[in-house]
Amino acid sequence: MEKMLTREARTELASSLRQRYQAASSRAKKRILGEFVAVSCYHPKYAIHLLNSAEPIASERRGRVRPTLYDEAAKQALIVLWEASDRLCGKRLKPLLRILLPSLERHGHLKLEEAIRSKVLAMSAATIDRLLRVARQATRGKKRRRVVPEIRRRVRVRTFADWNDPPAGCMEMDLVAHCGDVNRGSYVHSLVLTDIASGWTECAPLIVRESTLLVETLDRIRLGLPFHLRALDVDNGGEFLNETMIQYCLGNGIELTRSRPYRKNDQAWIEQKNGSVVRKLLGYRRFEGIAAAQALARLYGASRLFVNFFQPSFKLAEKHRQGAQVTKRYHPPETPCARLLQAETLGEPIKRKLREVEIALDPLQLLEEVRAMQSHLVVLADGEKIDAPTQPPNLAEFLASLCGAWRAGEIRPTHRTESKPRYLRQIQSVVRHDSGTARQVELPRPPSVASITAKPKVAEAKPTMPQLDPEIERQCDIRRQAFARRHIRRQHAFTLIWPLVCRRLEGRPNTNASELFDELRAQYPGRWHRGQLMTFRNRVRLWREDARSRGVEIGRLRYRQSSKPRTRRRPDPLEAIWAEMLVSLDADPDQTSHELLATFMIRYPGRYDVGHLRTVQRRMKIWRRDAVQRLIIEMGGLTEDVSCYSECSGESNEPREANGKKIT
Repeated sequence: MEKMLTREARTELASSLRQRYQAASSRAKKRILGEFVAVSCYHPKYAIHLLNSAEPIASERRGRVRPTLYDEAAKQALIVLWEASDRLCGKRLKPLLRILLPSLERHGHLKLEEAIRSKVLAMSAATIDRLLRVARQATRGKKRRRVVPEIRRRVRVRTFADWNDPPAGCMEMDLVAHCGDVNRGSYVHSLVLTDIASGWTECAPLIVRESTLLVETLDRIRLGLPFHLRALDVDNGGEFLNETMIQYCLGNGIELTRSRPYRKNDQAWIEQKNGSVVRKLLGYRRFEGIAAAQALARLYGASRLFVNFFQPSFKLAEKHRQGAQVTKRYHPPETPCARLLQAETLGEPIKRKLREVEIALDPLQLLEEVRAMQSHLVVLADGEKIDAPTQPPNLAEFLASLCGAWRAGEIRPTHRTESKPRYLRQIQSVVRHDSGTARQVELPRPPSVASITAKPKVAEAKPTMPQLDPEIERQCDIRRQAFARRHIRRQHAFTLIWPLVCRRLEGRPNTNASELFDELRAQYPGRWHRGQLMTFRNRVRLWREDARSRGVEIGRLRYRQSSKPRTRRRPDPLEAIWAEMLVSLDADPDQTSHELLATFMIRYPGRYDVGHLRTVQRRMKIWRRDAVQRLIIEMGGLTEDVSCYSECSGESNEPREANGKKIT
């Protein structure tokens, strides 16, 4: 298979033949056109167009001159709506904007100009994801593995393919364990139910995993559903498959089925909700006791309305399999409430009630309640005893915090790191490990942390500290020092000088960060080194983002041009043998750079190695380009009586001979 010329070579070939083609006779034009088509592999019509057109004028490449359609104000409004939707993806947020934005405006939380409002509503899903790329990258966290429930008993099996588009009321049920890292002792569970048809999700806490308590909780959930509960599909756990559950389902006309053992895809709907609803709200902390169950009940009371009325989800429309390739098509994302309003099996009174509830709900108030209860649950998980918040929320302050919440990374309190310093937990673990008991030990304040008070405290007698074993104290000191070495951050290198940098950037916002860094190094010699340039650039970039949000116009950045030539500065190792390489290339032009280097590594043992491969490739690239230039010059000098390509070769796929050389 012969190689095609590069685009640059074909352009130069057309330029060299253009004048001769335009001045030639009709018969000569045929011959020139045939040669040009054979070498360039162009279509004859396109080749005629190239040879008859004028010489193109070389122009410099220009950057993007079209102004951005969505300015910083529209981006900030989108970030607020994204945070108010609990950080949905662009495909789910796009249909929600028509519901969420009027709801926030109706409750007085958001007021946008008409131009910005129309821009936000006109954004596509891809545009939403592109504008939220920086904010989403700053909030990505590490995924955790789910706890796998046990398999206990067996009943009739229902697979994922046996539902066959059921009506509203056919639900899957599962338990989510909030045991933290240790699956022992007593801890709270979450009972989760989801509807197959609409995606309506209900959650309730269980202080213990017991069949009677589970049935009572299920009965309370069933009475609050907007539809009749028709069927329940559960896993093979003993808390579900027992006599109490079976009698309850028979008495209320509910069909009870189970999934196959070790086939979690049979309950794909509920497993997806376990991750996207429960784990998204609570993370993987450990919750135990009545206080945690009460806080979970209050959290689920707010999240139930937020998820079912303001969280669109996808629903599979069709799936095709062709060999190993599976193609899936989805319906447009809709909220569970919207799907129930479109269901034909639901009566008009229930739909009217759903519309009234949707109009009365405030999504921002629900989200603030969820965040408050998440913070309360984090404190309870850390072992502290406090009362649940009872004061009315400050929605104005919460709304103002949504604009820049993405800069802090993960905003959910249940997904953040421990609220206590880690060295305090290590001290507790040392004491508990040594004594073998879980007794509480009053811990001293670290020397680097001092309490801040309005007035100096009067010297008073310090409380007596418990006597610890000297070996325990030594281990505590070792762990505290190790924590300080890993986690205590030093002062930022540019903290003291940053006000001066900001003043210079305010006067010259288009200044390049490298030039400004060199000026600072010249003004304060010996204070910074070249390795801190990237840190300085990142801080300057963040300043420019804040300046754009404040309305500062920042034009195109000016980059300096280095005075040093971009040429080779080290001696060429192939300079002495390049003449021999040229002879070898003329003899065999089809050999690769690897073959050529291997030949000379054998010829000169110990002098060359595989580290010289890049240099050989660079030189061969230049040699092949010069060979194409020589070919173009030789073809330009051909006489008009040279026969056509098809006449010389006899076959269309054979190269022709011109002046004793093969044209490839």
